[in-house]
Amino acid sequence: VVQLLESGGGLVQPGGSLRLSCAASGFAFSKTAMIWIRQAPGKGLEWVSTIDSRGTSTYYADFAEGRFTISRDNAKNTLYLRLNNLKTEDTAMYYCKNGATLPETYRPSSQGTQVTVSS
Repeated sequence: VVQLLESGGGLVQPGGSLRLSCAASGFAFSKTAMIWIRQAPGKGLEWVSTIDSRGTSTYYADFAEGRFTISRDNAKNTLYLRLNNLKTEDTAMYYCKNGATLPETYRPSSQGTQVTVSS
C-alpha cells in the first residue's frame, strides 16, 4: 500500500522559509518520479514541482521557480521541498504524490502539511 506522510509545514512570516518532507513507503521510491502539489483554501489542486527518480532533473511551476527547491534522498525514501522567500499567496496545504503526472481527477489520500504565510 502506497503511504505518503508529509511534514514540516507551519506558520511563517512573509519572506520566511520552510522545508517540507514527504516520507514514502509501499512502492519503489528510488525508481519513481515524485511531485509536490498544493491546494489553497477554496481553490483546486495546483502542481508545484517534479523531480525524476534519481534527482537529476527538476521542474517547477512559474510561481515556484527561483524560490522553491525540490530534492530527494532515495536512501531514506524521503522527498523534500525547500520553500524560500514565502509569500502570503503560498498559503496552502501541500501534498506529495508518487509518479510524474497529475490527473485532473486526482484527490490526495495523504494528510498533507499546512503552510500558512502571514504577518
